[in-house]
Amino acid sequence: MNQSSGIEPMGSAPGNIMVPIAMFGWIPIVMTLFARLEARMAAAVAFVGGWMFLPVAAFNLPALPDYTKTTATCVGILMGAWVFDKERFRQFRFNVVDIPILLWCTAPFFSSVANGLGAYDGLSQTMYQSITWGLPYYIARIYFSESEGMNILATAIVIGGIVYIPFCWFEMIMSPQLHRMTYGFHQHNFLQTLRDGGGFRPMVYMDHGLMTSMWMVIAIFLGTWLFISGNLPKKILFVPTIYLLLFLIFTTIMMKSFGAIILLFLGLTVLVISHRMNRTIFILILLLIPHLYVITRTTGIWDGKNLSGFVEQKISADRAQSLQFRFDNETILIDKAMRGTIFGWGGFGRSRIYDDKGRDISVADGLWIIALGQNGIYGLLTMMIAIQTPVILFLLRIKPERWKEKSWAAASVMAVFLSIYMIDNLLNAMINPVYMLFSGGITGMAIQAKRGLPISSSASATISQNQFKNDTEHETTRFITAPKRFASRFIS
Repeated sequence: MNQSSGIEPMGSAPGNIMVPIAMFGWIPIVMTLFARLEARMAAAVAFVGGWMFLPVAAFNLPALPDYTKTTATCVGILMGAWVFDKERFRQFRFNVVDIPILLWCTAPFFSSVANGLGAYDGLSQTMYQSITWGLPYYIARIYFSESEGMNILATAIVIGGIVYIPFCWFEMIMSPQLHRMTYGFHQHNFLQTLRDGGGFRPMVYMDHGLMTSMWMVIAIFLGTWLFISGNLPKKILFVPTIYLLLFLIFTTIMMKSFGAIILLFLGLTVLVISHRMNRTIFILILLLIPHLYVITRTTGIWDGKNLSGFVEQKISADRAQSLQFRFDNETILIDKAMRGTIFGWGGFGRSRIYDDKGRDISVADGLWIIALGQNGIYGLLTMMIAIQTPVILFLLRIKPERWKEKSWAAASVMAVFLSIYMIDNLLNAMINPVYMLFSGGITGMAIQAKRGLPISSSASATISQNQFKNDTEHETTRFITAPKRFASRFIS
């Protein structure tokens, strides 16, 4: 089982007493957020805060899916919405464009049944996958399907990246120890935090250093475009926002995660060029890359040796060796996957490679190869379609010349990022439920645009009576100055 993939449940939670306190205490905290903040703000803060600071752990509950940080956050938000903002559930309408995520969430059921593992195992795996992928998507459909909601989510992520700066610097200097100091255990192999030439790659409270790097990257991506489009406050905690963004960029560069930095540069370049030229061709190319990669790898047309050779000559022999190691493992895992059913091998490590002594000798790094092995060609296709459908809908509905408008600035970044995220999944398996918020939000906005409905929630959203309506009348707060948007002391 590859824990970082999010496709199969993790084991029982290790660590100290802070693990259950944080995990089970998060639901009442989220409920409190809903009682005190505007509902969209509460949902955004709950997701960002939970993903940033809850432990990388899971509790095995009888007859229920494993209780993870995603479970705690989603359950807390749904309970808060049911108690304080029940009208949101009535406003949701299932649409044909929601089918891809439904197919991906139910793919494990067919894999289990096709391999004789039984309907119970299939339902269990489907519930886990639905919590990891489906619930964040659904929550975004009810809370972030309009411009204000997307701006709230985007701003929360930017602030989350800024908040992570001192934590990242601590671990770059002292080594990744915060998760162990707080929760009593390292969440991943410590050796993987060591960087070429010395230093450490911080993990903070996320599964892996690569996931932390991508979190900082998406904060920069959103922050840069929102700042250019005038969607960010001028100051945060009395500090000019531009200085905080520059410090965020500097911190991310010092984390030495070159793959994430390359993806950031690629995303910003595609976004800017597409907007200025009013053309979608560059994003369509990004969408096509994963499909070409999968086809060439599964058919054996390309073995990756020319790429690893280029990396060896131009960048680093160690990085080239690591890259070729991934390609070699993909090759044997592809061969095993192609000998399975169209629905894959199912769970319990059945898609892995074992030697004569029963030892696992394969390493599955990319999310695509994990999906192919476990859920087969059917699962891989549904996953790729589920991730890319919102991007295609966005491209069909909104012309690039409008991507700098305040109503569409956040959604445009999220659409480009989802295109890049699928490319990142070719070599990594870093599941972040916040990305599925992007997917659900973009889908909801695209549906609104097609129907000719207002994408501003002011015309349609219902705000519960216990939320602080008067806060929206103020241009500034003590902590964050204009522009006026949010009902909170911390985001205005």
